[in-house]
Amino acid sequence: MKEIIEQLTIELLEKNPNLSEEKARTWIELLASDFESSYAKAGYDYQGTAVVEKVMRQWIESYGDKIHEFASTNPKYAHLLKD
Repeated sequence: MKEIIEQLTIELLEKNPNLSEEKARTWIELLASDFESSYAKAGYDYQGTAVVEKVMRQWIESYGDKIHEFASTNPKYAHLLKD
């Protein structure tokens, strides 16, 4: 999963130049963790890292260029992504 996190971080940085490498990695780790826990809470069986990777790529494509704006409106993430 470490290699996938690194690749997704690079993809997010390419999509959003407003992020530092550290913040991009934090976003990827937070969102991946959130997705996995939400998926499990919903009662789905774990499908492996391929599903997480696919969803993360979709989110990067759809929201990556604006993801830095989200932190200021969501206290769940804001304190983790402060400068």
